[in-house]
Amino acid sequence: MPTAPIIIKKKVVHGGHHGGAWKVAYADFVTAMMALFIVLWLMNSSKKIQEAVGGYFKDPAGTATKMGTNQVGSGENFHITKQNMAELKEQLEKRIQSITDLEKLRKNIEMTVTPEGLRIELLESDKGTFFDSGSPKLNQSGQEMLALLAEQLSQVPNHLSVEGHTDAKPFGGKGNYSNWELSADRANAARRLMGQSGLRPDQVAQVRGFADQRLRTPNNPLEASNRRVSIIVQYLASDNPETPDSKEGKQPRAETGEHGSSEKPSHE
Repeated sequence: MPTAPIIIKKKVVHGGHHGGAWKVAYADFVTAMMALFIVLWLMNSSKKIQEAVGGYFKDPAGTATKMGTNQVGSGENFHITKQNMAELKEQLEKRIQSITDLEKLRKNIEMTVTPEGLRIELLESDKGTFFDSGSPKLNQSGQEMLALLAEQLSQVPNHLSVEGHTDAKPFGGKGNYSNWELSADRANAARRLMGQSGLRPDQVAQVRGFADQRLRTPNNPLEASNRRVSIIVQYLASDNPETPDSKEGKQPRAETGEHGSSEKPSHE
């Protein structure tokens, strides 16, 4: 008599729908620990690093401070005209305010929209804010501020003028070096550093030294704020068709030698 086949059935037990739930929980745990370590690291980092990390999360693309366009091939640039010069002024002020290391310098920076363009003035104090006292050499604060301005102004197509001014106190040095040379040398030092910090080679159209001939506070010719460097963002040529310079489409460039230029204005 034939033997019946023996059939063995094995029951396979599956993990079910939630069999991998522990993986999700573990991933959440690792993410939370990583976030904790990042926070602890930031708390012990410098302010500069904290601002850099915070700026990334606020603007991952890095275009918030750009004054151009993020539309590739659109051919549109942020041209500074009479209509939107105030917008550039506002953007520069916000940028300076965002740098906590330069907070103490805000009172020494004045921006004014004038018929010539946006005038940015770096005002000296009794102790010397941007330049060493009686010297055309920029100090650390002056280098940082001019580098920041160069970074922002390099993004606009407008030409710049750089002016140096002194107070009415005669220069205390020996020889033929006077306030004329000092004002021109400070303007040229500012131009040189901004050129090294991002300005286009042809962006500065004029470098001028006025000594004490254009005092900021004429009633107090010895006031420290009379000693200043002014950076003027000029309107585009199309904004001033009545001027001879704009008709040619060019701005006159002052000749600069070893000590820069010193154009003495005529007295009225």
